[in-house]
Amino acid sequence: MSHSSLLAFMANTLELHFGPDPQLSEVMRLRVQSLQQRGQKRQDGERLLWPDEAVYRLDFAQQSLRFSHWTVRLARPSRLAITATSQLWTPDLTHLMTRQLLEPSAVFWSVVRNPRQTGTKCYEADVCELGERIAELAKVRKVMYFLFAFGEGCCPDAVDCSIAFTPGS
Repeated sequence: MSHSSLLAFMANTLELHFGPDPQLSEVMRLRVQSLQQRGQKRQDGERLLWPDEAVYRLDFAQQSLRFSHWTVRLARPSRLAITATSQLWTPDLTHLMTRQLLEPSAVFWSVVRNPRQTGTKCYEADVCELGERIAELAKVRKVMYFLFAFGEGCCPDAVDCSIAFTPGS
């Protein structure tokens, strides 16, 4: 790709950064705490938030998008799993149910075995499929929610994550 072609491609790419949703994460943590305090169990099929998870969101300024690529940087050796929720979940009205989670999850990891082997790795087919599903859902949603699971040394401060699209027709 020539330099001018690359610049034209980059100018035509919409990069959206995942943002934490601390209020929604807190509501989901309070649900877990409430169940524990009352000695109750979750509803059948309800998906509770684990301690190493947080809710993130993407806001779509435009609806007609084609998936381009992910940009994920992990500051240290760690693992990040991103699970999208379907358009059927309205967090202000209902609890999150497992049937509202989309598969596959996008899994990214960084392992430093030697100084020449750095960077973030992923299951390419899964992250592409999820990216395409997000683009499809963007047609009918202005916001979409995700569960970020931080594992193996990962934490929110050590993650920079975005997804890029090209405008569709």
